[in-house]
Amino acid sequence: MIKPLRKAVFPVAGLGTRFLPATKAMAKEMLPVVDKPLIQYAVDEARAAGIEQFCMVTGRGKTAIVEHFDIAYELEATLKMRGKNAELANLRDLQMPPGAITTVRQQEPLGLGHAIWCARSFIGDDPFAILLPDDLVMSEVPCTKQLADVYHETGGCVVAVTEVPHEQTNRYGILDIASDDGRLVEIRGLVEKPKPEDAPSDLSIIGRYVLTAGVIEHLARMERGQGNEVQLTDAMAKMIGHVPFHGLRYEGRRFDCGDKVGFLEAQLAFALKREDLGPQVRAFLKNYVNA
Repeated sequence: MIKPLRKAVFPVAGLGTRFLPATKAMAKEMLPVVDKPLIQYAVDEARAAGIEQFCMVTGRGKTAIVEHFDIAYELEATLKMRGKNAELANLRDLQMPPGAITTVRQQEPLGLGHAIWCARSFIGDDPFAILLPDDLVMSEVPCTKQLADVYHETGGCVVAVTEVPHEQTNRYGILDIASDDGRLVEIRGLVEKPKPEDAPSDLSIIGRYVLTAGVIEHLARMERGQGNEVQLTDAMAKMIGHVPFHGLRYEGRRFDCGDKVGFLEAQLAFALKREDLGPQVRAFLKNYVNA
């Protein structure tokens, strides 16, 4: 029997050093793409996949992330008084049911695997999604919903995958493939950031996962991998052969918002798609395309 997928973990403890000084006093996950912070895109995506319980793995200075989803009584009262009904409706769409959001602290930066292990009490024995807010995916069907649909077909673990340039495999977790039908890949192994000459394929995992709770047992050993960190990829690799493990070539376009150029590209792509902003953005871009 395949358990329902109702939980998601958001690792948001990073320092965001690539965006200093903007992130000196603000969590990088609160950086907005147009008018929504990155963390809200991730949470909205999870909700669209049927997720009901959310765990933020935070660090120091990250309180604004949780407060963003809280009720702002004074602000709502002011908006209501001024007749700003559209803005008020947008705020109320953010609100979560009481108890839906849990936070845990990752006190030391020991890697993504360690961050997920910090959420072990929240995860319990249930399957769970992981969403890295730095990866923003524009798609007709939300990326996590795509993974959830595959999970409900296959059970086990499902990760979102994409082709990367062969010379860049040393930046990513790379798949060793057992079979491939062009959409769904059966995974035989995982290698964290292999050199191009050692890479078993050019298929990389992006920041969207659906995993079973068994990964916690492997993470609990605190074995250090690439960069002397506890790598989620290494723990997932140990599950292969024990549970079904698939990679999904998701539909959509991914923006790496942990990179300045990727973040700027996301701004333009999401603005251009908006009916209220697209025409104006297209108009002003003509001033720069030949600059």
